[in-house]
Amino acid sequence: MPSVLITGASRGIGLELSRQYQAEGWRVLATCRKPAEAKALAALKPAAIERLDVADHASIKAVARKLEGEAIDVLFNNAGIIGTRGLKFGTFDYDVWGGVMRVNAFGPIAVAEAFMPHLERGTKKTIVAVTSMMGSIGRNEAGNECIYRSSKAALNMAMKCLAIELGPKGVTAVMFHPGHVKTDMGGPAAPVGIADSASGMRAVLAKVSRADNGKFYNFDGAEIPW
Repeated sequence: MPSVLITGASRGIGLELSRQYQAEGWRVLATCRKPAEAKALAALKPAAIERLDVADHASIKAVARKLEGEAIDVLFNNAGIIGTRGLKFGTFDYDVWGGVMRVNAFGPIAVAEAFMPHLERGTKKTIVAVTSMMGSIGRNEAGNECIYRSSKAALNMAMKCLAIELGPKGVTAVMFHPGHVKTDMGGPAAPVGIADSASGMRAVLAKVSRADNGKFYNFDGAEIPW
């Protein structure tokens, strides 16, 4: 039975990923900040629901220790925040910026470090980061949301580094723009449904090979420029 660990699994894309993987017979190791409040996630009855805050590296290490010996095929770094919207040059809040970087850029890499032994036990050995097209330097023509954009650009670069450094160990690292999705972050007017985003990313992942290590994809499989 293949296994997947998902961060930010209590709602939105993370919850839907958990639902879809569970329905296909995967062993789902779901993590979130507040498991006691994750009623929809609990209803899925995944193999595990663990308290993990990607901004709290001690909690990441604690879950990794608890799951010692587990094989993980896919590490799905989904958790992320947007921070305070609308901050521009001249009004930046650097405490907010640091907090967004800690979650969006540092968190997924800390998770990858902590769970590398588990990935090495797995068959697929795939690290996924849900990032954003807003982190693409080549696609940035509008400016705005510098804090969020820079956090995702940093994540993209760090993931590219992981792809190069861990590739010789058989690890494949890929990034996804999930689309503008109807989530708490994306809002109700967003054009992409949560189920479509999750199923799209999973369909692309099913076809990913070692030759795709380090690529940045849209949820529909189109490659995104750096």
